[in-house]
Amino acid sequence: MKIAIIYFASVMLFFGCANGQTGNRNAMAPVPKPAAGEAVATFGGGCFWSMSEAMIELKGVSKVVSGYAGGKTKNPTYEEVSDRTTGHAEVTQIYYNPKEISFATLAEAFFFAHDPTTLNRQGPDVGTDYRSIAFYRTPEEKETLISVIKKVNDTKHYTNPIVTQVVPFSAFYAAENYHQGYYRTNGDNPYISSVSEPKVMKFRKAMKAKLKPEFLK
Repeated sequence: MKIAIIYFASVMLFFGCANGQTGNRNAMAPVPKPAAGEAVATFGGGCFWSMSEAMIELKGVSKVVSGYAGGKTKNPTYEEVSDRTTGHAEVTQIYYNPKEISFATLAEAFFFAHDPTTLNRQGPDVGTDYRSIAFYRTPEEKETLISVIKKVNDTKHYTNPIVTQVVPFSAFYAAENYHQGYYRTNGDNPYISSVSEPKVMKFRKAMKAKLKPEFLK
């Protein structure tokens, strides 16, 4: 059994998020400006493939962009971020209508879309680029994040306490085009089917009341 577990772990590391498309040098995706009345939020919780899918399924969210934030390097590439030389984490930038969904609800969804109790790790993905990180743009958003963290910790939804970084937003850089919507266009990728999909399915159960109708099937 131990040999089988080690073999499975090795396979998952090979097909992990950082190994999904190395060498692909597609152009960087554009960073859209929010539409009139829209707000923007940025969260990082491991591989952005599943996080982006989870967030786009929420009512009130119009679009998401996979990208990088939290570091110092300007316009980083996927390879640079994966080499952990930039300080950035893989993140998802979310464009939403605050009249339909609140920042607090987005924050709660974020904590259910990944495991915020594991330091610099999400499943087979290990490193600071996979750290759990939440950005705030206003003092009110900072207070909201701290409040939601306390709420989730108090419910004992997770056995261990949340270790998510709560930091002020500085800059967001969109990832390469091929990362955008990757979850839906690469279902045959072993990483998607074995790691990302179970996370999305778990997210749907936790946030059922907040999902768009098409994801309630």
